[in-house]
Amino acid sequence: MSAYTYRFEKVMTVREQEKNETEIAFKESVRVFEEVATKLYNLLKKKEDLIGFQQQRMSTGSSIDEIHHYSRFIDSLEKTIIDVQQKVIQSRSKMEWHEQKLLEKSLEFRKYEKMKEKDFETFKEEQERLEAIRLDELSSVAYYNKEIR
Repeated sequence: MSAYTYRFEKVMTVREQEKNETEIAFKESVRVFEEVATKLYNLLKKKEDLIGFQQQRMSTGSSIDEIHHYSRFIDSLEKTIIDVQQKVIQSRSKMEWHEQKLLEKSLEFRKYEKMKEKDFETFKEEQERLEAIRLDELSSVAYYNKEIR
């Protein structure tokens, strides 16, 4: 029985490497998205806490300077939040792009795997057919030798 070799093995290896590299890029984009989204969440939480604190201070009484200070700080925080929201949108779209590429590469690699499975099945069937022919020849020779004696 001869050894099986797949004719597209090198192409399949390259496709697998591409898929693995794309998977690494996708995981990195997910990590970046999670970092930026966490930063946004923390900023929003900080703003909420600050507004709550400012409301509490206003009910107990606070100076005009203190109110201006918190107001400027909240305005600055809102500008930062808007900037981080844009980064979240960008990182989400980048993550979705990488996810789409990963899906494409995975499907392409899976096609080669299916082709290899089918090719191997064909190879096995051919080997079994050749084995059957050899066994038929051997039994014919054995029968012929038995007839001669």
